Amino acid sequence: MDGEALELFERSLDNATKEHTGQALDAALEDVGWHDALALELRAAISIFFALQGANNVSSSALCHVVRHALGLSARPEAGVVLPAIGRWDPPGTLNGRGLRVNGLAPLTLGVQESAIVMAATERGDIAVVVPTASLTLDAVSGIDPSCGLLRVTGEDIPTDEDLGLTASDWISAVALARLSVAHELVGASRKMLQLAREHARGRIQFGRPISSFQAIRHRLADTLVAIETADAMLDSAWLDATPNAAAMAKAVAGRHARTTARHCQQVLAGIGFTTEHPLHLYIQRALLLDGLFGTSASLTRALGEEVIRSAQLPPLLPL
Repeated sequence: MDGEALELFERSLDNATKEHTGQALDAALEDVGWHDALALELRAAISIFFALQGANNVSSSALCHVVRHALGLSARPEAGVVLPAIGRWDPPGTLNGRGLRVNGLAPLTLGVQESAIVMAATERGDIAVVVPTASLTLDAVSGIDPSCGLLRVTGEDIPTDEDLGLTASDWISAVALARLSVAHELVGASRKMLQLAREHARGRIQFGRPISSFQAIRHRLADTLVAIETADAMLDSAWLDATPNAAAMAKAVAGRHARTTARHCQQVLAGIGFTTEHPLHLYIQRALLLDGLFGTSASLTRALGEEVIRSAQLPPLLPL
């Protein structure tokens, strides 16, 4: 896309995420051509949309479309995609002699789709299978973020008859792209939290002046901005590096710094930030959930460290 087309595309996505959520947002994405952009302008489609989804605190099935695209299955939009359970990134299915066992997540749209694509671990390696949605148990996820628009997907001893011919390397690529998507959403949510804290600091008067003039408040807002820009820079480097390790680092940094942002912004907002009258809590809840998708910041950092110890090699430095 050239500059003008990119600006129009971003404006269209901004309007869509401000006006819609859930299935309505999915329909709006079809209208603005986001799925076409995903095929033609991958980085722009992911970075722009997911940052806006995070900033406007809405939900959609876009993450499943990203995984389906990475797996080379864009031609099967009728089938949903099962994502890993919270905190995990291994295939959500296990296939043995008795059939398929599933424990994962999916958007609400899976409930109206006839079939589901499940990546499954087997003794011979990872494969992708298609199963009828009716064979799965779908339960709405509530927990800390009831508006997340996710289902818990489970099932035991499900018969399978279609192997899509995918391998573990395909799943690794899909996980990497999903991590970049979630990281962009975390950065978008973090920027919104900073905006809310900044607006409060400028308008809240104590001792006859705005609290934004107090050094302690300024330090917290400055530290928050540094954390967000670091996460954003890490994402830029991960796109350039285009390796699964870089994507994992970007996701880990975005998750950790989103927690830093939430902590500082909560302190700036003080009492009002603890109430449901202020929207900050919605972004903190979403950030905690997003940190858990495709590995938490803590588990990814641990896994990356274990890989360094195992290989006895440091990863190449990224241009931040």
